[in-house]
Amino acid sequence: MIHIVRGIMNFTRYRRPSAFLLLAMAVVLGAAAVAGLESGGEGALVLLLDLHEYVLLLGWLALAALTGAVLSGFAKSSLRVSLVTGLLVIGASTLLIGGFVSAMSGGSDEEEKTESAPGRSDRRLVVVRRSGFLDPVWCVYVYQGNPPLERRWSVGCFDGDSEDNALTETVWTAPDRIRMTTEGGAIHEVSITPGGRPDRVVTVG
Repeated sequence: MIHIVRGIMNFTRYRRPSAFLLLAMAVVLGAAAVAGLESGGEGALVLLLDLHEYVLLLGWLALAALTGAVLSGFAKSSLRVSLVTGLLVIGASTLLIGGFVSAMSGGSDEEEKTESAPGRSDRRLVVVRRSGFLDPVWCVYVYQGNPPLERRWSVGCFDGDSEDNALTETVWTAPDRIRMTTEGGAIHEVSITPGGRPDRVVTVG
């Protein structure tokens, strides 16, 4: 009996610190998920772009941590049940809908090529082929800087709605110039500013 009482006292003693720890974890994970969702603009940090790939996982982990914080932080069982039920209904529903929309709208990305600029280790081009439910799309990016401050800009986007629009070659013609050639023979050249930003973004298709 004494051991049971001591166990209850220890559980009560550590309930509040555990709740604060779980709440802090939920805030950090939620902030990371939001940062991932908001990433994707021109010149975005690659570190944040990588978070975008794990937004749903971060969301589920944040929901689990927040649920644990509620269970640990409130002594009244009826209040715990009400809050946890609300969290699970709203949070899980939102994440499931987000996962469905992501699966329907997105496709698999395959990195086809990465090449450093001539004479530069802090600048590279990356060609990504995106295969979804519709036509394949090729996107060309320039990455400027070194981790963790590396940034990404769009250089060109080629929609394979027509065979002639398919991207067949992407090369550096100079440390600050990229040439892109399509299946139909169209050539597009883009200059890169010293900070890494292209002077224009090519859109084909």
